[in-house]
Amino acid sequence: MNAPAPVTAPVADDFDERPQVGFVDLLTWLGEGKKPIATVTAVAAVVFLGISLLLPNVYTARTTLLPANSQQQSNSSAALAALGSLGGLAGGLAAKTPEELYVNLLRSDSVQRALDARFDLRKRYDIPTYEVLRGTMPRYIRVTADKKSGVILVEVDDEDPKFAADLANAHSTEISKLLGRLAVSEAQQRRVFFEQQLKDTKENLIRAEQALRDVQEKSGMVVLDKQAEALILAVAQLKTRIAEREIRLKVLRTSATQENPEVRLLVSELAALRNELGRMESSNGGGTDKEGNLDIPIGKLPSTGLEYVRATREVKFQETLLAGMLRQYEIAKMDEAKEAPALQQVDVAEPPDRKSKPKRASVVLGGTFTAFLLMAGWTIWRRYGDLARARNPELDARMTVLRGAWRLRR
Repeated sequence: MNAPAPVTAPVADDFDERPQVGFVDLLTWLGEGKKPIATVTAVAAVVFLGISLLLPNVYTARTTLLPANSQQQSNSSAALAALGSLGGLAGGLAAKTPEELYVNLLRSDSVQRALDARFDLRKRYDIPTYEVLRGTMPRYIRVTADKKSGVILVEVDDEDPKFAADLANAHSTEISKLLGRLAVSEAQQRRVFFEQQLKDTKENLIRAEQALRDVQEKSGMVVLDKQAEALILAVAQLKTRIAEREIRLKVLRTSATQENPEVRLLVSELAALRNELGRMESSNGGGTDKEGNLDIPIGKLPSTGLEYVRATREVKFQETLLAGMLRQYEIAKMDEAKEAPALQQVDVAEPPDRKSKPKRASVVLGGTFTAFLLMAGWTIWRRYGDLARARNPELDARMTVLRGAWRLRR
C-alpha cells in the first residue's frame, strides 16, 4: 500500500494578519487628525474662493425657434427627407424628425462659417483655424431640441451679454438664408425655378431686341403688313404655349413618374403643338385653319423680309414667354408667402442682466469638500498603514525596501 501523503500546513498570508478596523476606529483616527484636516480644508476654501473671484462672469443669451407644424409641412416633408441625405453640411444631416434636421442645419458648416465671418469668432476666441473653432464652438454655443414641444433652443455663452444676444439671434438669420438657398418647400422650389427661367428669358429678350434692331438697320424695314404680323403673333403664341408646357413638364417630373396622367397629357399636348408649329413654319403648308381663315406659311413670305420676320417673331416670342414666366413666378411667390416660415423665432434673445457662470458658491463648496475628503482619506490610510506595519514587522520591512527602490537617487 502507498503511504499517505503528508499534510502540509497552509501558508500564512499577509492578509490573514490584517488589522480589523471598525467605525469607531475610523472616527477616532479622524478626531486625532482633526487639526491637519481642518487646516488643509480651510486653506483649500480660501484658495478656491480666490479662484472663483478671479473667474470672469459669463452670461447666457437664449433664443427659441419653432419649426412649422406637421400640417404646414405637408408640402415640404418630401423635400425635408431629401435634405437629410446631404453630406456636405455638418458631416451628414440624416435626421428622423424635422426638429433634428433643423438642429443639424444650425450646427452645419454653412451656418458656423457664416457666423465666424460675421462676428470674427476665431479672433474673439483666439483660435487659429476654423477646424479648431468647429470643435470649440460647442463650449460657447448649444443647440438643442425639445422632443415634446418641438421647440429648438439656442444658447450662447459669452462674457459680453450684448454679444451673446447678438450671436444667438444671428442663428435665426443665418438658418433662414440657408433654407432659402436650399429651397426646402415645394413652393420655394417652384419659385427658385421660375426665378431662373425669368432671368434667362429677360436675357433672351434683350438679345432678340438687339438682333431685330440690327436687321432693321440693315434692311431698312420698320413695319410689317397686317397679314405677316398676325402670322408672326400666332407662331409666337404657339411657341409660348409649347415653352410653358415644357416648363410645367419639367417641374412635374421632379415629383411624378412617366405614367402619371398629367405627365402623359402634357406629353401628348406638346406633340400636337409641335406638329402645328412645324406646319405653320414649313414652306409647303398653308390653306385654311379650323375657323376658315387663310393660313399662309412663314416659309412663303417674301424672301426680302424673311430675316426681318424671323427677328420680329423672336422678339414677340420672348415677350410672350416673359409675360408667362412673370405670371408663373408671381403665382409661385404667392404660394410661398402662404406657407408659414420654415423656422419662426419665438423668443428674441435679449442681453441678460444676470450672469450664468461661474457659480462661485458651488466652486468654493465643491473644492472645499473635495479637499476635506482627500485629507480625511489620507489620514485614515496613513493610520491604517501604521497599524498594519505594527502588527506585521515583515510587511514593514518590505514597505521600507519598496520606498527605497522608488526613491530618487542623486
